[in-house]
Amino acid sequence: MTQAETNLDPTISSSPGARYGITVPFDGVPLTEHRRWYQDLLNLGYTDVWSAETDGLDGFTPLALAAAWTPELQLGVAIIPAYTRGPALLAQSVAAMAEAAPGHFTFGLGTSSDVIVSKWNGVPFTEPYKRVRDTIAFLRSALSGEKVDMAYDTFEVKGFRLARPVEQPPPIFLAALRPGMLRLAGRAADGVIINWLSATDVATVTPELGADIPVAARIFVIPSEDADMARAIGRRMITAYLNVGVYAEFHRWLGRGDALTPMWDLWKAGDRKGALAAIPDEVVDELIVHGSYAQCREHVTRYVANGVDIPVLAVLPFGVDLADAVEGLAPR
Repeated sequence: MTQAETNLDPTISSSPGARYGITVPFDGVPLTEHRRWYQDLLNLGYTDVWSAETDGLDGFTPLALAAAWTPELQLGVAIIPAYTRGPALLAQSVAAMAEAAPGHFTFGLGTSSDVIVSKWNGVPFTEPYKRVRDTIAFLRSALSGEKVDMAYDTFEVKGFRLARPVEQPPPIFLAALRPGMLRLAGRAADGVIINWLSATDVATVTPELGADIPVAARIFVIPSEDADMARAIGRRMITAYLNVGVYAEFHRWLGRGDALTPMWDLWKAGDRKGALAAIPDEVVDELIVHGSYAQCREHVTRYVANGVDIPVLAVLPFGVDLADAVEGLAPR
């Protein structure tokens, strides 16, 4: 059994044969209060908690707490940028999480974006494909305890060896959008992470992997029957993300170029209000899950039906209590 298959073993979950995750930490809830929330998630049937690393907390600390407080949960990070930690420090961080949650941690790696890498962290955002490829190769060697003395295409490591080799190296999932990175995930990673796509789009993306590997997807959910409010929030989220170059090209590839070009043009022209209004309702409804709890859960099942193995909800509880939203969206 491969490491990726081990982490998909249904015997580890409270919902046999299924993984069902949620994004942490929760907004408005201090990390000191997450212990109760993690236990509640486990009791409600969630199998996974997945963190992220953008402009909030780092990706590892919330998972380290979950590992100590609720070791039954599966843990994942989607994603850690390949640029913002040096190779040795990244290996140490991954090794620490793997030791804290043996067999229960999935490491998600990605290129991130020029905004996060260059503008916020002052690191040149160059050769992203090669950078993640080299980082995966380095981590495979480093986590196994090998001494790494290698000049990769995008960085060089001289004489590094982990003092505490990892007994159970975690699966490495690669965040991927378009065909080149998706194929790299199929060749070099243990799984793939996708986001900002519709349930139907999953069937377009997964054949590009060229391999049968686990698929994790972050899915944005607004559990509200106020469609106008949900679409207004969804439009703001879409402009924030899909005007970033890599996501714009992703949606052109998916076939949304005609639908989103008016928004892109108005955004570039500085007409923010016009850009929001130019996003069709059907695009919002495809990319943002909203409606009653039952409708939201049914929508998530469509992602699973089209090839997602680990749905990871990113819950936006506008107009509802967070605890009610978490309970209402729990697997049935």
